[in-house]
Amino acid sequence: MIRFTFIILILSFSFLGKTQGSFFATPDSLNKGRLIGVSVGVGSVWAGSMIGLSQVWYADSEKTKWHAFNDSKDWLQMDKVGHYYTAYKLNQLTTDMFRWTGFNRRKSLWIGTGVSLGYQTTLEMLDAYSADWGFSWADMLANGLGTASYMTQQLIWDEERFIPKFSYYPTKYAAVRPEILGSNFAESVLKDYNGQTYWLSFSPGTFMKDSKFPKWACISIGYGINQKLVGSEEYYLDPATGNEYFSSREVLLSIDIDFSKIPVKKPWLKTLLKQFNYLKVPFPAVGLRNGKVFGSILGY
Repeated sequence: MIRFTFIILILSFSFLGKTQGSFFATPDSLNKGRLIGVSVGVGSVWAGSMIGLSQVWYADSEKTKWHAFNDSKDWLQMDKVGHYYTAYKLNQLTTDMFRWTGFNRRKSLWIGTGVSLGYQTTLEMLDAYSADWGFSWADMLANGLGTASYMTQQLIWDEERFIPKFSYYPTKYAAVRPEILGSNFAESVLKDYNGQTYWLSFSPGTFMKDSKFPKWACISIGYGINQKLVGSEEYYLDPATGNEYFSSREVLLSIDIDFSKIPVKKPWLKTLLKQFNYLKVPFPAVGLRNGKVFGSILGY
């Protein structure tokens, strides 16, 4: 999840940079200059990130023969939801980029699907040769579901109706195990699953023909965890303080905005607004944890 997030951000800024000014409009036919630029950009990020990860991320990890490991029960599956989210967004972003080159909708979609699955499979192969990790079939299942979710919606509806989103709020648990959950804000955003929530936002208006219900107004269902300090264990005893932590799942219900469906006329603004669909708007929420209902002002 950590590595995928960086790639999404890089590609997002690259796409925004290419879609400004006179270059914004999607051409009616293939623009070879744009195709070369996007292809080189995607290929460079792909190859460069693999080289960088090999030198940095895996530098201190002992190399071993190809092997798999089962982490399907770790972190109450929060990391798997993260894989789903990232696979979906990689497909969406890459599809948009190749659509901007002039490829038709379906061809762009198949390229985006291939890039999303291919990139993540490459990362899993790096894990497979590392003694500290291994090839995770659970990760690959989540990657496939996320990629397929975007592709299926485009093929059936030609639009996104169920949009995965992300939110984060700092928790006190990172300070208990900073080496695992992050020693600063930037690390904790990526490592502290207790502060992360993954949402699925949808607008009832997209399913109603001739309805005045605004299509940008969404209902959002979130999933998160609480007091999870060890990936494979549901209980943790802090040796420094003697405090006990019992992990649990939580489900939340909130409202949200689909920024891609806000009725704006300027193309550059519409593209910019769509990028906000990566994140959940901090509206109030009601949640369920350990059979008890709780409220959250910010929805996190």
